[in-house]
Amino acid sequence: MRLVCLADTHNLHHHLPIPEGDILIHAGDCTDGGTRNETNDFLKWMNEQPHPRKILVPGNHDFYFEKKDLLKAIPEGIDVLLDQELIIEEKKFWGSPVTPGMQNWAFNRERGVSMRRHWNKIPKDTDVLITHTPPYGIMDQIASGERLGCEELLKTLHIVQPQIHLFGHIHYSSGYLKRENTSFYNLSILDEAGRIMRSPIVMDL
Repeated sequence: MRLVCLADTHNLHHHLPIPEGDILIHAGDCTDGGTRNETNDFLKWMNEQPHPRKILVPGNHDFYFEKKDLLKAIPEGIDVLLDQELIIEEKKFWGSPVTPGMQNWAFNRERGVSMRRHWNKIPKDTDVLITHTPPYGIMDQIASGERLGCEELLKTLHIVQPQIHLFGHIHYSSGYLKRENTSFYNLSILDEAGRIMRSPIVMDL
């Protein structure tokens, strides 16, 4: 099963060469302002990709996915995961869009208990975890050196330990890290200036 993974494209999806694969995964911030037009443009583009399965976990810029009416109009070929599980060929995927913070971004939750409520829903036998936020201390550093990842998610990962954890959100820290039993990927395509600097990640599961 070949996964093609990316995040933080912020309306520049049309400019990206997308490799072939079985599942196309976007880990959030597919739009910039989260408007209806931006959202519909991205969904049309994603639905037209040739990958048999497509998974989208929205990010903090993707305001329109907070509207329940939109969720009814998602193309059938796209699975939008909002604290949900999806099983494909016996592999268990779990996706959540929440990010810590109180800055009135989409899917923002206060650090601590409010974030923990979401992570407590993750099944312990999850194979591929897809979140928009990174866990605290893992590819979550911005240029100033400050870390913006989620402390509660890091605690949960000591229990869940997925094979793969996909996320984005922090453009500055895009990359790969293996820790214990989990491979971590910060999939951010754009740099902090909004320029395309990286390509989608391809991996076999």
